[in-house]
Amino acid sequence: MREHDAFGPATMRRGRRKFDDDESDFLKRGRLEPALHEDPDLPEVGDRWSSWDGALHGPDPRPDWVRAEHGAVDSELGVLKTGKEADVFLVRRWLPATGQVSMLAAKRYRDGEHRMFHRDAGYLEGRRVRRSREMRAMTNRTSFGKELIAGQWAAAEFDALGRLWQIGQESGLVCVPYPVQLIGTEVMLEFIGDWETGEAAPRLAQVRSGADELEDLWRQMTDALSVLARAQVAHGDLSPYNTLVHDGRLVLIDLPQIVDVVANPRGAEFIARDVNNVAAWFRARGLPIEADELIDRLLFEAGLR
Repeated sequence: MREHDAFGPATMRRGRRKFDDDESDFLKRGRLEPALHEDPDLPEVGDRWSSWDGALHGPDPRPDWVRAEHGAVDSELGVLKTGKEADVFLVRRWLPATGQVSMLAAKRYRDGEHRMFHRDAGYLEGRRVRRSREMRAMTNRTSFGKELIAGQWAAAEFDALGRLWQIGQESGLVCVPYPVQLIGTEVMLEFIGDWETGEAAPRLAQVRSGADELEDLWRQMTDALSVLARAQVAHGDLSPYNTLVHDGRLVLIDLPQIVDVVANPRGAEFIARDVNNVAAWFRARGLPIEADELIDRLLFEAGLR
């Protein structure tokens, strides 16, 4: 579906900023060390061999642009964004023998000493681990507990993306990046943007649209919210800043804090907050949005009323 010459325009200046981070104090960094130990037998080209072989893979049917070949290599092209919980890097995974390319966003959650997960206690309600020792460590925020939390956030995002991607393929009502693989606290997913230039798709907050396009984007937003509600989950932190617009399609991103609205006692609150966050943005641009009516419908679809 997406085939590009590995030595074409996708070769970029390393470290180039692709889009603004949520945080006003965005710090452009040099290349950070990968989350995994590199194979000492490095390839002749690229930064390292592909880590596909030792990873948990995304759902089937796998898109044909995913490079699963043993001879594939990864080249790290720079930082896409930094955040409080994770840094995101642009990675080109390519097959030197053929030039076939996958452009990936590698999201690496911070280690236990530096991670600053914010407001995580509310999101983690309803998530449980089997061993009481691990639950105590997470509750007390020990170093070990923080590592477990990071793993939970990465796994939760990977699972949510896989589930929603499959629903989107079947229904066309929700769009998320394809989750390529998960290893530890690193999630590698489809890069949403221009694969030739490495420019990320704009966030919804950056889009300047006419009335017709705004109405279409709101329709897509309500469809996506309905899909989430019927799956009995909430995004948990939905806003115009973690929603992309690519080729006219609304794409939901940043789902580590996804909430099981049935298991979490604050599930209805998270649904309402997601709706109010995005409704306020559309309303400020002239659309007559009735948020309360939508919230009532979503709560019903989620089985909370």
